[in-house]
Amino acid sequence: MASTNGISVRSARADERPAIIRLSEICFGMRVDPADLELSPTVFPTERALVAVDGDRIVGHTNDRTMTVTVPGERTVQACGITSVVVAPTHRRRGILRALYTEQHRRTESERLPLTIFTASEGTIYGRFGYGPALVENVISVPGRIAEFRPTTPDPGGVQIVSLDEAKVALPEIYDRWRRLVPGAQERPEARWQQRVFADSIQQEGGSPLFFLVHPDGYAILRRRWAEDKNTAEVHELRAITGEAHAALWRVLLNLDLSHSIEATLADHDPLPYLVTNPRLVRVTGRHDALWTRIMDVPAALTARTYQRDLDVVLSVDDPFREAGGVFALRVRDGVAECEPTDRTADLELGIDVLGSLYFGAYRARVFAAANRIQAKDTVVLREFDDAFASERDAELGWFF
Repeated sequence: MASTNGISVRSARADERPAIIRLSEICFGMRVDPADLELSPTVFPTERALVAVDGDRIVGHTNDRTMTVTVPGERTVQACGITSVVVAPTHRRRGILRALYTEQHRRTESERLPLTIFTASEGTIYGRFGYGPALVENVISVPGRIAEFRPTTPDPGGVQIVSLDEAKVALPEIYDRWRRLVPGAQERPEARWQQRVFADSIQQEGGSPLFFLVHPDGYAILRRRWAEDKNTAEVHELRAITGEAHAALWRVLLNLDLSHSIEATLADHDPLPYLVTNPRLVRVTGRHDALWTRIMDVPAALTARTYQRDLDVVLSVDDPFREAGGVFALRVRDGVAECEPTDRTADLELGIDVLGSLYFGAYRARVFAAANRIQAKDTVVLREFDDAFASERDAELGWFF
């Protein structure tokens, strides 16, 4: 397909999976679980992978699948979800990543997908390819059995401890209802449930099996782990469709016996700190980007989602990597957008990476303007643009890939 510095990029073959796995293991610094070997190709098929080869050796790799992703307004869009992007440490600084990404994005353009998304292991690499961080996760820790709920906090009950077999029935149905409401959440393939949830339910060294708490409108997956005479309840996943389900699940989690702390991830505006009398107990121990996004087709992407206010604005979008940039007229009425190329003078200038960051509503335009990454004609236009792109519900990643 492509060649650079003696390195060729082409589609992977099925018999190259062992070499791809070996390269991924050394680049990511982890051993692939043998249980993953059977299910992984059904989530990210090997025939979708691209490899960079030096002679007969694989020295680079990327793979993808088409994902159904929710966008603001409870709509969905098809996106290219990229995974397992690696270059051998023996072959740095040879243009391999750019060659892989050039072919990867050429294929995405030919398939007419308006977005590409991925979960990045490093934050300094992908801006030059037009990606921006688009979702945020906050890692939190709460002392066990110390936090007290406010008198106004609902106590709806309805949570049950269920078996693995019961979880296999209940969780996918609840998740599917949840992801249809939440910007950034993806449809989850059955194989991913088996690979990352149900197959991971067994006892681990230093930790319990996974436990499942289920409410009619939500669930929590957790593991209990002992270390240095302290027990931590690690919440692997909590999905709540309603405020009642959210409060009911957290009431159970914060009252676990023998638990010194509960650790979880929250979106920026999760109400948990405001459900308890002392919000300082919900301590943020880490904050990181959860998803990166690149706009592949500006009109198609911007008309796929809805907006919080009417808007008439002309955007000048710079694309340093592909040909998706240009000047576009964006008109929104009653939340519905029209967008098309124009020769009018721009009201706002921004990079396509910034537009990707704004897309799901987790980042605000006014903050990028303060960093001089959006140039606005005047503050009124910027304020209207900022308000329009906000999302009524916090954006969250559905499943890690």
